[in-house]
Amino acid sequence: MANPIIGRPDAFTRHSTPQQTYPQGYGQQQAPGQDPYQQQFPQQQGPTYNPYQQPASTGAVMTLDDVIAKTAITLGVVAAAAVLAFLFIPVQLLTPALIGSGIVGLVTVFLVAGRAKLPIGGVLFYAVVEGIFVGAFSKFFELMWPGIVVNAVLATFVTAAATLAAYKFFNIRVTDKFRKVVTIATMSLAGVLLVNFVLFLFGVNTPIREVGSGAGWLAIGISVVAVLLAVLNLITDFDSVERGIAAQAPAQESWRAAFGITITMVWLYTEILRILSYFRD
Repeated sequence: MANPIIGRPDAFTRHSTPQQTYPQGYGQQQAPGQDPYQQQFPQQQGPTYNPYQQPASTGAVMTLDDVIAKTAITLGVVAAAAVLAFLFIPVQLLTPALIGSGIVGLVTVFLVAGRAKLPIGGVLFYAVVEGIFVGAFSKFFELMWPGIVVNAVLATFVTAAATLAAYKFFNIRVTDKFRKVVTIATMSLAGVLLVNFVLFLFGVNTPIREVGSGAGWLAIGISVVAVLLAVLNLITDFDSVERGIAAQAPAQESWRAAFGITITMVWLYTEILRILSYFRD
């Protein structure tokens, strides 16, 4: 649930190679104690040529259009896989599909995110696996409360759009303290939910993750906090993308941005789906 992909200020620069320093060229002024042979050459006026200097990078850089396009691709793959899973996974296989895709998706996130150069195939594989999870999860809720999935999808995209609008128009600034608080809160909630998931696998049910109108206040409170944290993570995602564009990160990093935003959007959708179920009989 936490976003380890772009939820940090150096998300698109931490894998870059530090700039190296090289010996001075002949055209530079000689400091005391250096090779006297170079002192025979007078200092040149104006720009000097350094034979060790690396040429400036002329590769493509990350742009907002790239990020939007890549995010549309990953979310499209998630949606396509979700529709197929929703239509063709039998009811009796919903629980195994949920558990299996959830575990595989979580492992894939950390394997892919840890690579210096994000593998596009890994991103798309995650999108397929997460689509299966979303499809099975949605089918479970739709069977119990018909029409709830459409409402959840609309609410998710409206929430994301409102978050982006607030970020831009209200000029929200993500400070180091803001990012640290969001990260700590998100990781704490993730730890609680991970322990709850492990207990569920061993047949222990706790009141912190329930669905339907019979859910207790603890479950409702956890879901509300999760939605708020998902929205705050979206804000840090937007800020990290702006930082990457300003730093002229390589175009390949657009996939990292899309990967991170997709993770947050899926999390937001599942929590909104839970909240909507609390108001259904």
